[in-house]
Amino acid sequence: MAYLKFLLGSLLLTSVAMGAEATWQPLFNGKDLSGWETFLAKPETAWDVPGVKRDEKGVYLEPVGKNRDPLKVFTMEEVDGRPALHISGQGFGTITTTNSFGDCHLRFQFKWGEKRWGKRANTVRDSGLLYFGHGELGGADGAWQRSIEFQIQEKDCGDLYAIGTQIGVTAVPQGTNRWRYDPKGELKTFVQRRPMGNRCIRLEDAEKPRGEWNTIELICLNGDSIHVVNGKVVMRLTNAQRLDGGTATPVKAGQISLQTEDAEVFYRDVEIRPISEIPAEFMP
Repeated sequence: MAYLKFLLGSLLLTSVAMGAEATWQPLFNGKDLSGWETFLAKPETAWDVPGVKRDEKGVYLEPVGKNRDPLKVFTMEEVDGRPALHISGQGFGTITTTNSFGDCHLRFQFKWGEKRWGKRANTVRDSGLLYFGHGELGGADGAWQRSIEFQIQEKDCGDLYAIGTQIGVTAVPQGTNRWRYDPKGELKTFVQRRPMGNRCIRLEDAEKPRGEWNTIELICLNGDSIHVVNGKVVMRLTNAQRLDGGTATPVKAGQISLQTEDAEVFYRDVEIRPISEIPAEFMP
């Protein structure tokens, strides 16, 4: 709790500093998961997860749930000589900030591990950054919070998925029912309905080879956002909206989550600072 008070106080002070660039604040303390909460969805039948109900066929009837992690999916470890969040990848779910963030610049590094699990044991490694998160953990698809997803997946880093939300991106067609971000494209609204769909493909593949650390940056300002992979802007998004009973309303702040999706991944140097304008290096 003391760490959270320090973080919030620091963010408030730096956000009002006159004429000075706000200071970066870490979102992990390097020791434990203070300031974060976890949610894990229903496990695979083949896994032995204590305390989770099954039916007579062994199928799990409920999610592992909030702040229960019997398989130690989320742990802090030392990796390459520095503190890092280790996500084992066993199952679907999130680790989510207890606080909400609005106009901000978030950055961190990630690299893939070797393990893959369950139905995704032979597919590309997958994780994700969720932002503008709201509602119940696990309230979308039984695993996520309603949010905007900055996709972190092998060869797809920077893609958009609108999870129970909608957001605008300038895009051009890429095949059947697929769209790719293009700064000169037509403004389209991505939402979890066909034919438009809720996915938009990033401008280019800027990910480094597996085993290397990648730098991810997210810029959020007044409901707009920018996805940056290894210093390259791969998507610009505008007018994020939450959907409540069919009604769309602007969403300009929310919780931040990192996903577990059956693939081992490491995150480090997760830090954030408040902003009042887009940093010059990310202007069009």
